Amino acid sequence: MVVSGPVGAGKTTFVQTLSQTPVVATEAQASEDIGKTNTTVAFDFGTLHLAGQELHLYGTPGQDRFSFMWEVLCEGALGLVLLVAGDRPQDFAHARTILDFITTRIAVPFLVGVTRQDQPRVWDPADVALYFGLPVAQVMGLNATDPQQAREVLARLLELTLSPEGLLPAGAGAPAVERTF
Repeated sequence: MVVSGPVGAGKTTFVQTLSQTPVVATEAQASEDIGKTNTTVAFDFGTLHLAGQELHLYGTPGQDRFSFMWEVLCEGALGLVLLVAGDRPQDFAHARTILDFITTRIAVPFLVGVTRQDQPRVWDPADVALYFGLPVAQVMGLNATDPQQAREVLARLLELTLSPEGLLPAGAGAPAVERTF
């Protein structure tokens, strides 16, 4: 499972929240002003055990100069969680670029997670769905530090991934958008 998105969207936090093993992080001091001192330069890696299976969790770097890692990590992935910080709409265009970059190269089911829902003045998931042109059921709000909310995002993505023809289960919302560019 791959977690991607712009810098500061909560990717490392999401992986750390879900992982049942210590997370391997490849953080380094940022060489440019990105709004924080450290950044992921290769990937974050953690594991989660579900029904006797080990699920690998990979968090990607958010900077464009590491875009080659987006494709490398998504090859063969079960699914993609694209995180966007709900209080940073200025990053939505970059998030869209990341999503388009990945999904035009690799057919991977995805879900958009709108982080920082515990903060004031954040975008509602329905509005983010409208911005991305996605069904509301394919966008979820969450606090990436909350294990229950992180598991709910993962469960929704797994439902999407495992359902027939890439559709959400009956009654769960609109069908997933098949992305062709």
